[in-house]
Amino acid sequence: MKSLCIYCGSSEGISSIYATSARELAKEMISANIKLVYGGGNVGLMGVIADEVLRLGGEVTGVIPKALLDKECGHRGLTRLHIVRDMHERKAMMAELSDGFIALPGGIGTLEELFEALTWSQLGFHDKPVGVLNVGGFYEGLIHFIDHLVAQGFLQSEQAALMLVESTPARLLQRVKSFEARPHEKLLNQEIKKIFL
Repeated sequence: MKSLCIYCGSSEGISSIYATSARELAKEMISANIKLVYGGGNVGLMGVIADEVLRLGGEVTGVIPKALLDKECGHRGLTRLHIVRDMHERKAMMAELSDGFIALPGGIGTLEELFEALTWSQLGFHDKPVGVLNVGGFYEGLIHFIDHLVAQGFLQSEQAALMLVESTPARLLQRVKSFEARPHEKLLNQEIKKIFL
């Protein structure tokens, strides 16, 4: 694993544990020689993890739509910053540049990115690991809801298991690094994949 896509909030949240865990994940990534790919902002947890990876001597690639460059305070000190047309291009490029995905605490945008990565995995669009850092129990409600989807017959347990959940950066990174994809039933042909990705 050479690079990880990190989804996280443009806010730091109300607890200092969120920023602390972002810095811990940055340290673990540097120790494992893993580069950071993220949404390109310099505020919130986005800025925290980018700044920490850079401070520790790592490489950071940001991907941000032109319309959000000023609104999200695009980070100008990154190893590289890709300015793209829209959110679709942003997410596709982040996925292409990464060997896996981790969601830190965040808001609606973070959840949307997480679920898209999980959906792509479920459909066999990629075989990369998708992790969730449940620091301080942040994602407990989501985990219970995923269990509810399984119980109600809208999600198979094998699909739910694609979401790797741990409460510490070290354990989550270890699971992400050791992830072995199982063969997916290819639901869509290559031409349709090109349209969506």
